[in-house]
Amino acid sequence: MNALVNELDQASMKEWFEHMHRTPELSMQEEKTAEYIAGLVRGFGYEVETGVGKYGIVASLTVGDGDNAIGLRADFDALPIEEVNALPYKSSVAGVAHLCGHDGHTTMLLGAAKYLAEKKNFNGTVRLIFQPGEETMQGGPAMIEDGLFERFPVDAVFGMHNMPGLELGKLYFTPGEVMAAVDNWEVEITGKGGHGAMPELSIDPVVAGSSLVMALQTIVARNVSPANRAVVTVGAFLAGNAGNVIAHSAILRLSIRTTTPEDRVMVLHNVRRLVATQAEAFGCTSEIREGVAGAVLVNDAAETEKAAEIARNAFGEDQVVFPGPTYLGSEDFAFMLQKQKGTYCFLGNGDTKMVHHPEFVFNQDILPIGAAYWVALTEGHLR
Repeated sequence: MNALVNELDQASMKEWFEHMHRTPELSMQEEKTAEYIAGLVRGFGYEVETGVGKYGIVASLTVGDGDNAIGLRADFDALPIEEVNALPYKSSVAGVAHLCGHDGHTTMLLGAAKYLAEKKNFNGTVRLIFQPGEETMQGGPAMIEDGLFERFPVDAVFGMHNMPGLELGKLYFTPGEVMAAVDNWEVEITGKGGHGAMPELSIDPVVAGSSLVMALQTIVARNVSPANRAVVTVGAFLAGNAGNVIAHSAILRLSIRTTTPEDRVMVLHNVRRLVATQAEAFGCTSEIREGVAGAVLVNDAAETEKAAEIARNAFGEDQVVFPGPTYLGSEDFAFMLQKQKGTYCFLGNGDTKMVHHPEFVFNQDILPIGAAYWVALTEGHLR
């Protein structure tokens, strides 16, 4: 496999990666990124369909007379976070950055795409699925609703994500449930604004919201079995702009993650209950705005074992971990796995800050490893 890694166009991969890192776009706003990706794969010789689920791209290449088809998926949206790294290719967009590594995921798939088109060492059809809007759980469902698997049929579909904390360059495969379902909700608590020196004339939504933040933490602690896993995170609390002003309203943004259908129903019910009762207890009103619901990501056991075996043959036994870890993080690739069998693996990013951290750095050393895995997987499936 070292020979294959060396055959990949690593100079171009570095150029593609750094370009996308400098020019990030938020979920479902990735118009220029999509144009950039489509132009590259079209230049490699793929048949390219754009606008699948708004900005999604499917690039197909058929070699030989084989009837089988494989789908390889990479995401390309960025996060609404200010990057603080001092990189020569640092994000040039204020408040937006590729701090989850989706630019790296897309680069790995582009590297594999170029190699596969040049060598044509497979028999069948490879479909490259470049997906927008993963961070908001919108892109996968949008592409599926737009006829992804009906218009571009595949026998199996595969995804991959870099992961800080896992050994650099190693691949991790786990059958069954690997990532949690997520519900991203926004709660607005409305009180009565006023002067900070006259609280008796106001109804303070910040106090109500603060009480709600603490109350929400009891849901998992006292309702979810210790044998299961779940989390309710309040990631944003937005209210007011001055210390001497009592805000009229407060907004809380929640990330709710569960791993069983029963726990999801129960946890969401309790979130609704506590939002209503906590707001009422402080004389406020409340409104919940529910986002796109996530799903538990479940890897097909047979496809996971097959992918792991292909990786062992390509990289060596010591570079593959089976079974690997599971996470309470979420992925809208879960929706694709509900429609088609396949698997989702992790590629170790080494000892770096966690994804979504303002100092996260995608390790470019794993770009050719990820690309080589996609090549080996394609050639292994389409013999």
